[in-house]
Amino acid sequence: QVQLVESGGGLVQPGGSLRLSCAVLGSTRTFYTLGWYRQAPEKQRELVAIINTGGRADYGESVKGRFAISRHNAENTVYLQMHSLKPEDTAVYYCQGTEYLGAPDDYWGQGTQVTVSS
Repeated sequence: QVQLVESGGGLVQPGGSLRLSCAVLGSTRTFYTLGWYRQAPEKQRELVAIINTGGRADYGESVKGRFAISRHNAENTVYLQMHSLKPEDTAVYYCQGTEYLGAPDDYWGQGTQVTVSS
């Protein structure tokens, strides 16, 4: 059974940094894309960043220049380094993965809470 397991969330002050990690467990396939989405209370889930096996990354507009996504293909792991955090970055962050191009289903982690507050 494939699972995406996130870690690294927590409480951080405005202007601070935080690093999230997500490991794909139970799969022998290197996932084609791995990414991060977030959902704040009473808001829709939105893309934070996504990266493919070739290293091409895309970011949501609100995080460009502050967040960086990276991955370790051999370990099927993705990271999100977040800098200059703002209170509006507060949300539950979800790891998402697609096994291969055209796969019918995506996999999601359980989510990790990130709270930016003084």
